[in-house]
Amino acid sequence: MEIHQITDFNAPELDIYARLTENQLVNRAAPENALFVAESPLVIGRALDAGCEPVSFLMEQKHIEGKGAALLARCPDVPVYAAELDVLTQLTGFHLTRGMLCAMRRPKPRDPAVLLQGASRVAVLENVMNPTNLGAIFRSAAALGMDAVLLTNAGSDPLYRRAVRVSMGTVFQIPWAYLPEDWPTLLHALGFCTAASTPEGQEFGYVFMKCRFQGEGIPDGAIYLGRPWREFAKTVLLHCELGAHIRPEGWHDWNKPCFPATGYYAEFASTGAGSQGQRAAYVHQLTAEEAEKYTFERFWASISPEG
Repeated sequence: MEIHQITDFNAPELDIYARLTENQLVNRAAPENALFVAESPLVIGRALDAGCEPVSFLMEQKHIEGKGAALLARCPDVPVYAAELDVLTQLTGFHLTRGMLCAMRRPKPRDPAVLLQGASRVAVLENVMNPTNLGAIFRSAAALGMDAVLLTNAGSDPLYRRAVRVSMGTVFQIPWAYLPEDWPTLLHALGFCTAASTPEGQEFGYVFMKCRFQGEGIPDGAIYLGRPWREFAKTVLLHCELGAHIRPEGWHDWNKPCFPATGYYAEFASTGAGSQGQRAAYVHQLTAEEAEKYTFERFWASISPEG
């Protein structure tokens, strides 16, 4: 085991921990050299379990033969940089609550189409910008048994240090991938639909207004508009254009006996080939007066903490 006592804060080997930003670690110009930093024995262990390649450790001195011993035994050829906790805090600029960091090579990006083969439950994260929120969502997705997490490119990076830490390493346990620009087409082609998980008592769930549901290359009548994730699911479509790929019954109750009584599916002024046919008996066709309550202001007020 190669252990280096930290004597020079400016040593280039410490740039990963002390001077490189998250964006610099990603290294988009040379992705083969891209890195990320994992924090805490639990997270580092889960990253190693997932096959991530360690580059170096930064560790509080006491953990070399303590909490970090088992990790170091798994990586006998990886250099270890060690110091007392106050020195590490000065170096990194933050307090290491678990006393250790590990720099690792970023895994190669996954192909979402390949990832989704055989998947039945996926979470789609569209433009989730906050790394803390992203990490918490991954932890929840793992607890719920999701088969995969899919992200849009405009959102935060699951391998940012804070996201990895908050996720408790579940970013290494649940498969994830970035989606292409036309990601709805990809999901529809594979048979995925919306799955609302509206909390009990919440006035609005999913609301689609003046949207176009397209399905290029998808057989006619192949796709449901949605199905419930939980029994109080609510989804409403207003003035939407529906392609021929939408099934005549429109919606699926996911074989939940309670759903017609607890959930809510509704449409108003749907157009297009997919709006034709006999909808399922529990689907509401709104009147113009009923549709008027679905405004942006009311929807936002219903989900805002300020009310």
